[in-house]
Amino acid sequence: MKATDIENVKQLQKNSQNIRNICILAHVDHGKTTLADALIASNGIISKRMAGKLRYMDSRDDEQLRGITMKSSAISLRYALAAGEEYLINLIDSPGHVDFGSEVCTAVRLCDGAIVVVDVVEGVCPQTHAVLRQAWLEKLSPILVLNKIDRLITELKFTPEEAHLHLQQVLEQVNAVTGSLYSAEVLEKIGQTESSQVETENGEEVVYDWSSGIADTDDSKLYFSPSHGNVVFASAADGWGFKIQHFSRIFSTKLGIREKVLNRTLWGDYYVNNKAKKILKGAQAKGKKTLFVQFILENLWSIYDAVYIRRDKERSEKITKSLNLNISARDVRVGKSEPKTYLQAICGQWLPLAEDKYLASVCQYLPSPSDISGERVEGLMCGSTRSFSALHSKSQDLKQDFLSCGSDSSTTIVLVSKMVAVDSKLMPQNKQRPLTVEEIVKRRELVRQKHAERKLA
Repeated sequence: MKATDIENVKQLQKNSQNIRNICILAHVDHGKTTLADALIASNGIISKRMAGKLRYMDSRDDEQLRGITMKSSAISLRYALAAGEEYLINLIDSPGHVDFGSEVCTAVRLCDGAIVVVDVVEGVCPQTHAVLRQAWLEKLSPILVLNKIDRLITELKFTPEEAHLHLQQVLEQVNAVTGSLYSAEVLEKIGQTESSQVETENGEEVVYDWSSGIADTDDSKLYFSPSHGNVVFASAADGWGFKIQHFSRIFSTKLGIREKVLNRTLWGDYYVNNKAKKILKGAQAKGKKTLFVQFILENLWSIYDAVYIRRDKERSEKITKSLNLNISARDVRVGKSEPKTYLQAICGQWLPLAEDKYLASVCQYLPSPSDISGERVEGLMCGSTRSFSALHSKSQDLKQDFLSCGSDSSTTIVLVSKMVAVDSKLMPQNKQRPLTVEEIVKRRELVRQKHAERKLA
């Protein structure tokens, strides 16, 4: 890193509002490390061509050999929004295998937001449940990445309509997990504030209605929805990704429809009535193509069909011209024998993965360290075993330093997120060292003396 870059990072560290501490969470082999490579490539640390192949965050030899992440690793990235405002993103890539769950717990406790990655073919897996629960318990704000959409095209051979229905089902599965976590938390809070009681109604005993707290609270912002901007559709291996807001900006100009309207209708059971020039609901019942299929998936499927499946050179060139893409001569030449490389070049320019989709979403939707809530501070200071009021008064005063999150504060707080028990015999100072020549001679003489004394006795 250059000296100017180091100074720039130091300046960014002083502005907590422009810092994002995030981790990548997922089931094993759902694409976390490939996504991390794409984000790292956006900062020029590795080549974009090597993203997904290098596995940069897997720095251990056994991780590279086995092809899985075993230890959490961190890196700092910079990102500048279109307005010119620069952000520092501290990224942690955590393992997905159940055997390394402690590493996930450690990563989650250190972050304010999370990128939850789900393979759209495999759907919600056991470790997906685990990481969603861990993020929920630690009060993290998540962004959902529906990854490996290319598998729906190349492996499952889905049509755009079938893919849309499948993506809806996967999203419902994820939201079902979030809903169950929310219901459990509401019931727990009610149980803490109101003891279970028995009421009498018409001479009969009626158990207290525990569901009343759930019905009275607003949970609409807790779920993942493309219209909310917290869902990204992607193929990290092929280097592309998008949010529906990206296409809302494009088609609002072409169709003459307000961008806010398209944000609400691009995902869901909506279709365009060309005669009335209106967006109507009920596409499935009327046998119409939804906006998501017509404006997004069909275009994506066409690219894969022309470039990767049929390898139609003329059609591929027409697509690149219509999208105003500048594909290098090398990619075109290599694409004759390696269509995947040509496909990645096209999709990488059309729907660039890291810059506009992930890093921008992280900066816009995930909180900064200074946005930490008082409830989470108390959780970090106490854990789940004791209450905040039980802490010493001076320890309770540290809560304000947590909340202020100022780099100029005179108080330094050290948070130990993970402790590992080690036998004292394994400590470096207690390990046996090789004996010197003098010590060997002394021990030999001592043994001889003891042997001689035994003979005399």
